[in-house]
Amino acid sequence: MTPAKADRKIYNMATMPLRIGHFAVLATGSMEQIIGAALSGLVGVVIPMMLLLPAYGGMSALMQGVLGAAGLLGIAIGSPVIGRLSDSHGYLFYYRLCPVLITAFSLIVYFFPYEWVLIVCLFMIGIGVGGGYTLDSDYISEMMPDRWKQFMVGVAKSTSALGFVAVAGVCWLILSGGLDASHWSALFLILASLGLLTFLLRLPCRNSPRWLIDNGRVAEAESAARYFLGPDVTISADVWPSPSAGAASWFDMFKGGNLAKVIFSGVPWACEGVAVYGVGVFLPILVMALGIGNDNVGGMDKVIHSVELTTVINSFIILGFAVGLLLMRRVWHVSLMTGGFILSALGLSMLLLGYECHWPAWFSVVAFLIFELGLNGGPHLITFVIPTQIYSVEELGAGSGIAAMFGKLGAIAGVFIIPMVLHAGGVGMVLTVCIAIMAVGAVISQVFGRNVLPRRKS
Repeated sequence: MTPAKADRKIYNMATMPLRIGHFAVLATGSMEQIIGAALSGLVGVVIPMMLLLPAYGGMSALMQGVLGAAGLLGIAIGSPVIGRLSDSHGYLFYYRLCPVLITAFSLIVYFFPYEWVLIVCLFMIGIGVGGGYTLDSDYISEMMPDRWKQFMVGVAKSTSALGFVAVAGVCWLILSGGLDASHWSALFLILASLGLLTFLLRLPCRNSPRWLIDNGRVAEAESAARYFLGPDVTISADVWPSPSAGAASWFDMFKGGNLAKVIFSGVPWACEGVAVYGVGVFLPILVMALGIGNDNVGGMDKVIHSVELTTVINSFIILGFAVGLLLMRRVWHVSLMTGGFILSALGLSMLLLGYECHWPAWFSVVAFLIFELGLNGGPHLITFVIPTQIYSVEELGAGSGIAAMFGKLGAIAGVFIIPMVLHAGGVGMVLTVCIAIMAVGAVISQVFGRNVLPRRKS
């Protein structure tokens, strides 16, 4: 061994500084967050296009809800199923399979643009996205130094904003270029392209170091870690806690003091899910219902105008996440989540006031800015990291699963119910219901958060 090699510093994976390899893992592992948001945004554009066609013009509010919920239902099922399969057979195969599912079923929609095909394919695309959600966050977390884990998982979550903005912007450009409503299925080529890109990015990836260690393949784990982080990185089996034989079950989580943790981690996640997906998916329809912008256009021109405004409004999501990331390491997470819900409710209240009083469009745009700033800078970001802060190693698997289940149930309820509420009571009732849900989220966050996640003493 040469003196240079002998003197070379060896870095511990858990305590090393950030390197380019960490950001490569972050970029590769964030793709499903982008695609999941793009999927929701795309459905919100496709539905009003379909409503312009004689074949779908009589589409009921119930069917609109089914279309909005199909992908989310797939996500809710795909997350635990693919997560469990990867635990048994390794991450890498499923890490690549998820984008393949997204690409394949997006192409099926393009070639077979029928309503029932769309529902089935949205569900299967959701399976791929949901599996990616589970694998992405785990992979990113295990590859990051300890002091950066929560923040980097938060950054990964924040990339969903890029999906909302990008899909709305690309759809607006395509529709402005003259795409007819009857060719709505062509928009699914956007998802197919994102899925293909994700698959290609993951071809050089290695298996999860943590999974390799859990299966006694320490040498391969070392090799995988060094592949991303450099030849001077070391890893050992004690970097991560081993799965406990006495791990808590879902039933255990609803007993004793754990119930408060379930309520605190789950109910606010459900509340923000209603707003993020219920409002997010049907944003172009809500923009048209609110009468924001040019009222003198109709048909496809009205859809294009609503998508243009949706692009502008969705850009506020990026700002919200940016503010949240700046604050999450400095502000008590209970305060950040509670304040976010309150700010969201304020934005929706302003939107309702502007609608009822027929105030100019700029006021409604400002109201949307406040809503998105509060929602994404607070609960949309923080609910994602709360389970890791309040549950022990033995409880984390069950606790995180229950919290995520609450979140997806809220999202499914939002996209399923909002079109029916819009049909029954108009946009004013939709906004009133959403304000009430934001208020519930704020109360639960504050009341339970004070005990479950006490403020750290300085």
